[in-house]
Amino acid sequence: MKVKLNSEITCPNCGHKKVEDMPTNACQFFYECENCKTVLKPKEGDCCVYCSYGTVACPPIQENKSCC
Repeated sequence: MKVKLNSEITCPNCGHKKVEDMPTNACQFFYECENCKTVLKPKEGDCCVYCSYGTVACPPIQENKSCC
């Protein structure tokens, strides 16, 4: 399975959506919504904002590896 490097993040505060490139060498713990400026953090049990709010999990999770 090919690892996807893009994920659409949806802000839980305002519903704004944006496709972002995911980092392959680090987890992204914070993400600022460009619409409402809310700073997103991973939900409990998730390793990054892509796993919590994205349409695609981060690359390490896609590869069944531990994240960070």
